[in-house]
Amino acid sequence: MSTISPSDLKRLLDENPSLAIIDVRTPLEFDEVHVPQARNLPLGELAPKRLVDNGELPGNSPVYILCQSGVRAQKAADQFAAAGYENAVVVTGGTQAWVAASLPVMRGESKVIPLERQVRIGAGSLVLIGVLLGWFVHRYFFGLAAFVGAGLVFAGISGWCGMGLLIAKAPWNQRARS
Repeated sequence: MSTISPSDLKRLLDENPSLAIIDVRTPLEFDEVHVPQARNLPLGELAPKRLVDNGELPGNSPVYILCQSGVRAQKAADQFAAAGYENAVVVTGGTQAWVAASLPVMRGESKVIPLERQVRIGAGSLVLIGVLLGWFVHRYFFGLAAFVGAGLVFAGISGWCGMGLLIAKAPWNQRARS
């Protein structure tokens, strides 16, 4: 897997503004702030084989992938590799690094909590609820906290987070239909 820094990608964009850049964050995260040339294709809806087969990606040219911090971009690059497209390049540090480097961005009116923080809030809330119910109602509720903890361990080991995929589909993470 190849990586590129935001400043190096910016230099390439200055030379060739038509580079293929895919942002795999949720639509609202994308609307809040994004690289001007980026195209939003949320990770949960990404279909690399279709993009390659339909010619939506340039033949043998690289496609640059970014997300909030780099985790989802890595997953997307793995999907591209599995689809036979070996030219996926992950932008190191994602949109956070792009903004931190003071590179140009498009900003919208939308303000949304990043998906990783939403997952932490959801998991922490479920663990707290499980412990409180286990303490005050019935000890079987401790199982909820154990289940969420096991899910977090699995997500950390495998890189697959079911809660993250579920929260990404939540209504507050979707664009309003016009």
